[in-house]
Amino acid sequence: MMNSPVNTPLFAKDFPVVCVGGSAGALDAYIRLLQNLPADMGVAIVIVNHITNMPTHLHEILPRFTTMPVELITERLQIEPDRVFIIPENRDLHVLDGEFRLEPISKPRGWPDVITVFLRSLTQYWNGKLIAVIVSGYDGDGAAAMCGIQEIGGITIAQKLSTATRPDMPESAIASGCIDFILSPEDIAKAIIRIAHAET
Repeated sequence: MMNSPVNTPLFAKDFPVVCVGGSAGALDAYIRLLQNLPADMGVAIVIVNHITNMPTHLHEILPRFTTMPVELITERLQIEPDRVFIIPENRDLHVLDGEFRLEPISKPRGWPDVITVFLRSLTQYWNGKLIAVIVSGYDGDGAAAMCGIQEIGGITIAQKLSTATRPDMPESAIASGCIDFILSPEDIAKAIIRIAHAET
């Protein structure tokens, strides 16, 4: 970090983080999104799937659809650009000092709110641009954090309902009144590319 200002702490990172939240039916959206994203945009993609009571296989499935490394998140894993990170099952995800932090899930019964928890952590502890994307899924996880993302200058995107297998989650996000764009997965990818290029 030779070009960093003298007073900048070593963990300061200012590249964009894209949080993609989904659950039921979201695999299709994840694939269509990743297939249309270049591997060298300089952003970190974090997939927060809120089906948390079973082991995830996304880190085994998604490498077929992107040349970016795909990693299952472990405690204190460094957040780096040009990578795809996957939340493990049955954990709340936070960010601190440029690293992922895992906690026991705070809502073990009923519909989980792991997307909301992570987005709120990002608004407090991430220095760079934030892009929050809500795709197919049941319930409304993530919707409660949309206005907070906008308030700090982040961009909020919901999947176009007609392209979502289960439109509940994007519909709830749209109902928050704090969504900047409503797009298909392919157009979400284009928007992320535009925003990433604007940061450079």
